[in-house]
Amino acid sequence: MRAGLLEIFQESYSQLRPGTSIPELRIEFFAFANVNNTIRLRNGRLLVRLSDLLEGAPETVLRAIAHILLAKIYRQPIDRGEAARYRKYVGSHEIVRKAHLVRQIRGRKMLRPARGHFHDLDLIFEELNFRFFHGLMARPRMSWSQRRTRRILGHYDPAHNAIIISRLFDHPALPRYVLEYIVYHEMLHLRYPVRLRGSRRCVHSKEFQAEEKLFPQLTEANAFLRRL
Repeated sequence: MRAGLLEIFQESYSQLRPGTSIPELRIEFFAFANVNNTIRLRNGRLLVRLSDLLEGAPETVLRAIAHILLAKIYRQPIDRGEAARYRKYVGSHEIVRKAHLVRQIRGRKMLRPARGHFHDLDLIFEELNFRFFHGLMARPRMSWSQRRTRRILGHYDPAHNAIIISRLFDHPALPRYVLEYIVYHEMLHLRYPVRLRGSRRCVHSKEFQAEEKLFPQLTEANAFLRRL
């Protein structure tokens, strides 16, 4: 365990819960498939696992992590400054690059064929590519999700360069423009990657939103998805 890390957590605990005894702490860096940090309370002991991508983090960032984790488990308000400090660090180009590389090496990504029972995602991508991007966008791996999820309709995974669409939409009764809109939205994530503005992640930039409005059936597609 890195020298001083235990003291950082102990000090953060004392600041959050003054006058209470500090429980036994067990802290370790762990080879997660992403920048994950966990904390659990078991038999009076606090068990903390930090992503090994954070082993070289500055002390200020480690203090921010300690504050955030302890505040969460004891249901205390999280200081905005500490949260912003942590977001800025993990959103930096270096950490994002390392996280993508680690996900490629450690992460398991179960991808299904692009051709579903009723719709072919590769074909839809290429049609949209020529309609909106002059055929210049390189096609990532296209996949249907493992489950018919309604919570995540689609997402672009930059670590595996893959667009995954919920299998819920591989249905003959689905209006084709709805599926096209979802794929188009994820293609815009490929075109406009997430950027860091100060301490905040910009997921849908102004350029992203402007191009999204170019989809002809945008209003109808959103109305259908709201009903869904």
